[in-house]
Amino acid sequence: MSKFDKIAVLIPCYNESKTIEKVVRDFKNSLPEATIYVYDNNSTDNTAELAEKSGAIVKYEYKQGKGQVIRSMFAEIDAECYLMIDGDDTYPAENAKEMIDIILNKKADMVIGDRLSSTYFNENKRPFHNIGNKTVRFLINILFKNNIRDIMTGYRGFSYEFVKTFPVLSKGFEIETEMTIHALDKNMGVKNVIVTYRDRPEGSESKLNTYSDGIKVIRTITNLFKNYRPFSFCATLGTIFLLMSIVLFVPVFIEYLNTGLVQRFPTLIVSGFLGLASIHSYFSGIILNVISHHQKQEFEFRLKQVKQYKKMENNE
Repeated sequence: MSKFDKIAVLIPCYNESKTIEKVVRDFKNSLPEATIYVYDNNSTDNTAELAEKSGAIVKYEYKQGKGQVIRSMFAEIDAECYLMIDGDDTYPAENAKEMIDIILNKKADMVIGDRLSSTYFNENKRPFHNIGNKTVRFLINILFKNNIRDIMTGYRGFSYEFVKTFPVLSKGFEIETEMTIHALDKNMGVKNVIVTYRDRPEGSESKLNTYSDGIKVIRTITNLFKNYRPFSFCATLGTIFLLMSIVLFVPVFIEYLNTGLVQRFPTLIVSGFLGLASIHSYFSGIILNVISHHQKQEFEFRLKQVKQYKKMENNE
């Protein structure tokens, strides 16, 4: 049986030799009772050696991508409370105790370290990242009817129940979006803590690619909206098909009323197929919504099993 920590600090790393020592030291000072794990993701510098020298437990994930690292972290580490932080020294350790307290004592399942409500837009020197964060926040809150302040932050606290029931599907940086949507869909307790953000120190380079990672995030949002809100997704498609069908049908119908003839049969046929596609989309949404509801019932059952296992571990 694996070790069950009270607090586990999880730091995914790829080539963070310039900052990892400071990050580990800061969180050891802020959370002396925590166990700090650094997961090295094929770094080509001495990140792992420096992390171990600073007092962290170093583990390795050889499949490239932040999502791959988090999959291993969540599977291998058992703890009553988790704090995940990037290894680039952009987030302060001063907020760690507050975030941990919300998980342990206020029974939240996820605490978001909110950069966007503090210094992010002043500190961050990449304007397209600013636009991207605002766009993703807007889309998530509109599609999932919520008011999450920072969707893509790398500073988060988690309960044991969240970590052990979260199915990691993303491979890269879109994992943060997936975490947020999972918490919203499964009615988990989400809290917000405003944190100070500072830009990377000189010589430390971001691993994010503004355009390719941005496209991946938007694609992830679309896929998750389809999977988590199937009726809304299909109803939206059905409405689009219906409107297109009407736009094509109306001129043909007006011409028929005026002349008694239908001269544009191809247009009428396309209009008919779009109408059928609209009906098909609505009924598909109803069927998929029933399946989604059943999956939520299954999730609640799994959640009870996880909670029972946690109680057993705490009693031993």
